[in-house]
Amino acid sequence: MDRRDFHRRLLGAATGLATGAAPWAALARTPATAAEAIPWASAFEGLQDDVPRRGMTMRGRVPAPLAGGVLLRNGPARHALGGVRYSHWFDGDGMIQRYAFGSDGITHEGRFVHTPKFVAETAAGRWLEPAFGTQPKDAPPPQSPDEMNVANTNVVAHAGELLALWEGGSAMRLDAQTLDARGFRTWAPDHASMPFSAHPRVEPDGTLWNFGVSSGAGVLSIYRVSADGRDVKTHSLKLPDIGMLHDFAVTARHLVFLLPPFVFDHERAQAGQTFLDSHVWRPELGMRVLLLPKDALDAPRWLQLPAGFVFHLGNAWEDAQGVIRLDCVRSPDATLVLQGARELMQGVSHDAPGARVTQVRLDPARGRAEQQELRLDAEFPRIDPRRTGRRHRHLYLAERVDAPAGRPLFDSVSRLDLETGRVQRHRYGAGVLAEEHVFVPRHAGAREGEGWVIGSALDVQRGRLLCSVFDAEHLADGPIAQGALERVMPIGLHASFMPRI
Repeated sequence: MDRRDFHRRLLGAATGLATGAAPWAALARTPATAAEAIPWASAFEGLQDDVPRRGMTMRGRVPAPLAGGVLLRNGPARHALGGVRYSHWFDGDGMIQRYAFGSDGITHEGRFVHTPKFVAETAAGRWLEPAFGTQPKDAPPPQSPDEMNVANTNVVAHAGELLALWEGGSAMRLDAQTLDARGFRTWAPDHASMPFSAHPRVEPDGTLWNFGVSSGAGVLSIYRVSADGRDVKTHSLKLPDIGMLHDFAVTARHLVFLLPPFVFDHERAQAGQTFLDSHVWRPELGMRVLLLPKDALDAPRWLQLPAGFVFHLGNAWEDAQGVIRLDCVRSPDATLVLQGARELMQGVSHDAPGARVTQVRLDPARGRAEQQELRLDAEFPRIDPRRTGRRHRHLYLAERVDAPAGRPLFDSVSRLDLETGRVQRHRYGAGVLAEEHVFVPRHAGAREGEGWVIGSALDVQRGRLLCSVFDAEHLADGPIAQGALERVMPIGLHASFMPRI
């Protein structure tokens, strides 16, 4: 596609992110009232102010190699303003939570990401911009995706920059020490304010790959950024029936996308639906698999899997015969994003078919795609980051094991051995919401799996925030170090560990 035409299409499609004046959903209750009877609802209550730094009460000692490092987690945290509450979990303004590791323990703090949207709405005391799943009354259509950018999904570091990421717009640069916002990052002049997704993949040599979906234009953008950030290449291609796309994977030779049949509908958008409700479930399309050769991004290859919905992929690699192995977490449909994430904002959780860890085998030479679903109700798959795009053995997950009916999300952290099928896990308990945990290698030359698993959890039963360090090879033994704080934070999404930031 010609670059000028591409840029014109994207700008013209900006208002396709969310348009119209659909009314606010009337909520029967909010977590503030539901939490009196339902402790887990406090995780979705939200905040209005930054959270000052406080030391956590420690059990055990932080391993010396982790001292000076930080675990940074991003997630929606401001859910209400001016007496009006968002109706979808993914709508809230992003907050970066920092867990700083020292020789004497762990400290915690939280800072809102001061996007232009956050600053303007704070000054006005009310919502001004459309959101992913909620439409403020009388809000004008955005002229740019970044007008509604909440920077609430992930936080990563690359080429000396710390970036807060969202699904539908630019990366927001942050000061690594203060977490102050430093403005949007533009990768290429004709991609200013265009989607740079929340799940970039960084290869062992430091090369960063990412994508962005411009739904109104039906365009997939590809980004390749060198380890030092100086060499940036972009590419764009039109896709038929473009769907909601949250994650992807890389191999040594390919970019791999799983496209659920949850596709953007222009008529719904023009009729005034939110961005989320402008998507329709079309199972007849199946789950389309898009393979893009790294050296020929304009030569897509398509394969087909049964219909399903996918948020997250673990890793992908290809063998000597060109067969690609891929881990993902698959749901039967889009119920979670359409209904479940809305009900959570009301203190309601219905038991529905969960997301299952699924292993996918792609054989481009024979045009075949196969999948095998495992009996693991889990999400947030992570690997040893040194194995990105290479054969890996271990997958780290937030798993649902002990949670009773009617209590959402996950209560355990697990390590799946993909060769033996053995699962090792730590069960936090039914009263704890486990967030995404990450793997940190013990040292640069450590073998895969030799290191620590680090993550946070909300003990909603006791009103406590937890940050735990596990020996990755002995998860079932419990934390070797754990900080606790008498504070419940909004539950977050994705995290990164950064040594000696």
